Amino acid sequence: MENKDNYLPRLIDSKMEDYLQTFGAISVVGPKWCGKTWSSVKHANSIFYLDDDSTKTMALFDLELILNDEYPSLIDEWTLMPQVWDKIRRKCDENEIKGKYILTCSTELKEIEKDKIFHSGAGRIGKLKMYPMSLYESKDSTGDASLTDMFNGTQKNKKLKETNIRDIAKLIIRGGWPSNLQTKLIDLIPKSYIEAILDKDINDGKKRDRTKMLMLLKSLARNESSIVSKETILKDITDFQDTEEIIQSRITLNDYLDVLDRLYLIENQEAYSENYRSKERLGKAPKRHFTDPSLACACLNLTEEKLLKDMNTFGFLFESLVERDLRIYIEYLNGHLYHFRDNVSGLEVDAILEFPGGDYGAIEIKLGVNSVLKAKQDLLKFYDNMLVKPKFMAIIVSNINAIIKDKETGIYILPITALKP
Repeated sequence: MENKDNYLPRLIDSKMEDYLQTFGAISVVGPKWCGKTWSSVKHANSIFYLDDDSTKTMALFDLELILNDEYPSLIDEWTLMPQVWDKIRRKCDENEIKGKYILTCSTELKEIEKDKIFHSGAGRIGKLKMYPMSLYESKDSTGDASLTDMFNGTQKNKKLKETNIRDIAKLIIRGGWPSNLQTKLIDLIPKSYIEAILDKDINDGKKRDRTKMLMLLKSLARNESSIVSKETILKDITDFQDTEEIIQSRITLNDYLDVLDRLYLIENQEAYSENYRSKERLGKAPKRHFTDPSLACACLNLTEEKLLKDMNTFGFLFESLVERDLRIYIEYLNGHLYHFRDNVSGLEVDAILEFPGGDYGAIEIKLGVNSVLKAKQDLLKFYDNMLVKPKFMAIIVSNINAIIKDKETGIYILPITALKP
């Protein structure tokens, strides 16, 4: 067993404990390097790594050799041997023991590989998704402001230590990778991640063009936190000569986006459409994100200094940082993250947080406090047009030195470095 001593707790830990007491096995998915294995090790009593050649060879001879009764038993990167899934499912059916196995993977199975699995595992294998660290998990957020408290109307005003805008730029470049928390050259790990994708991960049994994938990644990075169609991405990366070439490029784009999806590298923030007076005006396109803003920075070769000199790009990437954390927090609370857009008026709300009972909060994200007045106006206009009103509204900024509930509107104003679930 690996040393569990210097483990930095994650929000997913409590869910893993709950799931291990409920299901015979759990499956933890998410991007590489986000901490899945380390968190799973914390909860396991035995470990088998299927990306280790000797372990995989042993398993190929007899899967029983990697299935012991030192529960919970961790089987890391199980998708390297898809037949593990059905074997675990059958093991769960043998008795009523809970928490027998933890399965982790960094790549979702291809469609052709899914045919090797004969049972979904429903009722036996609970599924959890993990992300890079939020600022609260990495100790870069104080947690003085809580989504739960805002939802319940119990959040208190509080004066805080001000965060420097340069510190925010550093957090974006560094990302939420656990192995990057103590390094000095904070841009190297995200850049290494992109290189690993281009050099190895995109070729999962099928040779793909490195240059085309790099162009796609750069296009996604340029459009980070934006509502952008596949057609726009195609125009951004390809020059067409005829109809056949257009068709082929669309097929290639879908294939390449599918690879990034299966590697858990991109997140689509779906559109919210409930309770609005004019549903026919609503935008339905998702907002596109990398799973961590540092990957967009790596694709565009951005540094802290470059961000500070380009406030427009800084703003989009700050929005990405905040929405990464909001996704982690609301999913921890068993809810969902959306965005909102009225195609006719152009009214947008950056983040809609839907809680388990259907109630929701509306959040605007602004890099600087000079945009707070406009954000309040947009939220109030949104409020007026909703049949079911939000439970709370908030504006998240980069460097305000207090948590404030606006007396006139009831809108919370707070820095991202104070937020927690």
